[in-house]
Amino acid sequence: MPSCTSPHRFRRTAALLTALAACAALAGCSSAEPSVSASSAAAGAPSASASSAQGETASGSTGSTEPSRTGEREQPAPAHVSIPSIGIQSTLMELGLNPDGTVEVPPAEKGMTAGWYSGGSVPGTPGPAVLIGHNDTRFGRAVFHDLKNVRDGAEVLVRDGAGKTLRYTVTGKEAVSKKAFPTDKVYGPTKDSTLRLITCDGEFDVDGHTVDNLIVYGALA
Repeated sequence: MPSCTSPHRFRRTAALLTALAACAALAGCSSAEPSVSASSAAAGAPSASASSAQGETASGSTGSTEPSRTGEREQPAPAHVSIPSIGIQSTLMELGLNPDGTVEVPPAEKGMTAGWYSGGSVPGTPGPAVLIGHNDTRFGRAVFHDLKNVRDGAEVLVRDGAGKTLRYTVTGKEAVSKKAFPTDKVYGPTKDSTLRLITCDGEFDVDGHTVDNLIVYGALA
């Protein structure tokens, strides 16, 4: 089962990307019939490493990102995401960090609900807003199952808790090996408001875990 550890457990913001790069920022993925159950972490989500026994998703190890979030708490948290061109729509739960420093993922029993990583940027503010969703879980197809079908130029709508809708445009997507996760590219700071949608992808390994991650990139229209 993949895991992510670092001797620099994100004690300082300046060490964030260094620790991320060393850690590869990935949760494992599994087939729909896991043999291991995970204990819940904060906000009801399983730990990123244990989630390999629960569903098809991905997350990153990270820490405090306060410099990129100055004033962001004045912005309402995102509450809903939709991608009309491929029929995806979901409310958004808030995801934080597990005790081991990895990013939470939605629990398998809420496979049709995506999550927003609250340690990143709030949609509409500078920096990457990261949304994480399962591909499949032991319960079947999940919210980001069809994310692989999204095309460049597609519209992604993110609505906040105050009812304001932001329109993002897909600028690209890539399938990457979990052993070579582009941490800086996904979690690193950006001048403008950007969006990252992350799930699992690819073939299954001998342990029933998918070997790749699918990352979709978007920019505020």
